[in-house]
Amino acid sequence: MAYNLAPLQNLIDQFERMQGIGHKTAQRMAFYVLGLSDSQAQEFAKAITDAHTKIKQCKVCCDLADDELCPICKDNTRDKSVICVVEDPRDVVAIERTHEYKGTYHVLHGAISPMDNIGPDQIRIKELIARLGSGEVEEVIMATNPTVEGEATAMYISRLLKPMGITVSRLAYGVPVGADLEYADEITLSRAIEGRSVI
Repeated sequence: MAYNLAPLQNLIDQFERMQGIGHKTAQRMAFYVLGLSDSQAQEFAKAITDAHTKIKQCKVCCDLADDELCPICKDNTRDKSVICVVEDPRDVVAIERTHEYKGTYHVLHGAISPMDNIGPDQIRIKELIARLGSGEVEEVIMATNPTVEGEATAMYISRLLKPMGITVSRLAYGVPVGADLEYADEITLSRAIEGRSVI
């Protein structure tokens, strides 16, 4: 007889639906949840429900927020003349970890991908264009992923912005720290050469 408890299997299936979570990891997570006390399980469920119901998109930059504006858009010390355009809220977190960037962001929530039926109208490009009407923005940094879709999105947006007289720049890509050149692909190496700087 197969060992199959429907509620446990359902929990495993839910965890397995998460991106990057395989069957064994989903199983471990499900057994972790089973090991929680009743109050801990309720806290866990409430955290999921709260995140799902209380987190929305910032009305300015489309990043995640629990209010009308995200913490970065509320911050008066940020340089409002520079917008860094990213595909996903996780990209904002990654850039903020560097503590180097002091401008604002715009989150597209995707990239143009005709193969997946995602066109310019399915991502937050209109909201970006609306932000540029004030004349306050001087530079837009395209920080989309170095994929075919990310490159296409960056090129599409840069063509829209050029007539507006706004500087459009692209993140430099290159060889990661600690990597061997012999293992780097041609595109990464060519980007590294193009983006070289004086030392």
